[in-house]
Amino acid sequence: MQKLIEGIELKQLKKNVDERGHLCELLRKDWSIFKEFAMAYFSVTYPGVVRAWHRHPRTKQEDYMSVIQGMAKIAVYDDRENSSTKGLINEFIIGEDNPTLLKIPGECWHGFKALGVKPVILINFPTKLYDYQSPDEERLPPDTDKIPYDWKLASWLKHG
Repeated sequence: MQKLIEGIELKQLKKNVDERGHLCELLRKDWSIFKEFAMAYFSVTYPGVVRAWHRHPRTKQEDYMSVIQGMAKIAVYDDRENSSTKGLINEFIIGEDNPTLLKIPGECWHGFKALGVKPVILINFPTKLYDYQSPDEERLPPDTDKIPYDWKLASWLKHG
C-alpha cells in the first residue's frame, strides 16, 4: 500500500447490481470524504492518451474524480513547500473494474492516462466554479522534467 499524499482521500464505490443492470452512487454529502462541490463535468479520453499535468494553486480547488467507463491511471505529484509529503507521487488505477472516488488537493500536480481499449469517461466534481476569464490552472506537458514520473510504465515496474 502506497503512502498517500497529504489531502488525498479515496472511497471505494459500490455497484448495486440486479437483472436490469447496475447503479453506483458517485458522491453524497453524508460521506466523510465530501467537502463541497461547485459544478460537475465529464470528459472522454481515447485509449492511450495522457491528460497531464495541471494544478489549481490560486483557489486550492479540490477535485473529486471518478471513472465510469474504461480504466485510468491517475497520478498525483506533491511539490507543495509546506507539505509533509512533499516529493511524493501517488498512482491510482480506477474505473469500471475498480469504482472509486478520488479526492485530489488542488495545489498538487495531477493527470491521467486512459488504459485498455475503451475510451475513458471521467467525471469530476470540483469545489470551485471554472472561471472563464481567469482560469486557476497551471499546466505542464506529460513529459516534463519538473515531475519525476514516466507515463509509459507503472511505478511498480520501474522499481521491480
